[in-house]
Amino acid sequence: IGAGFQLALHCDIRIATEDVQFCMFEPALGLVPDLGGTQLLLDAIGYAKAVEICATARRVGADEADRSGLVNLVVGNDQLAGTVDDLVTALLSTNHDAVTETKRLLLGARDRSYDDQRRAEREIQVQRLRALMSLANA
Repeated sequence: IGAGFQLALHCDIRIATEDVQFCMFEPALGLVPDLGGTQLLLDAIGYAKAVEICATARRVGADEADRSGLVNLVVGNDQLAGTVDDLVTALLSTNHDAVTETKRLLLGARDRSYDDQRRAEREIQVQRLRALMSLANA
């Protein structure tokens, strides 16, 4: 609710339980969301849905959050810990630097043309290959 919802929007991956309730409550209090949540909400679900959620301060449950892309996965309360453990294991099994660079590419993709994105991918791929070669030769 409010700031908690905005903090959740800052996460790259969101797992929710079946009883989750998201709400941008600030407008109901005469305030505006002010933790960057407006842009992140817009990016996640589009303008029409974002303005409706903010302007009405209504609560969004798990099914809608899942359908609209607010969350990556909805699980039962009893499955949350195990699901998070599995996700952490999967995240830790990949190369941190490669993931960081991939996130940079994804975040910058909407501001680049297709050709510029392909160029950025090639440049970073060359850097990654050089880094891996250095590790192999060490």
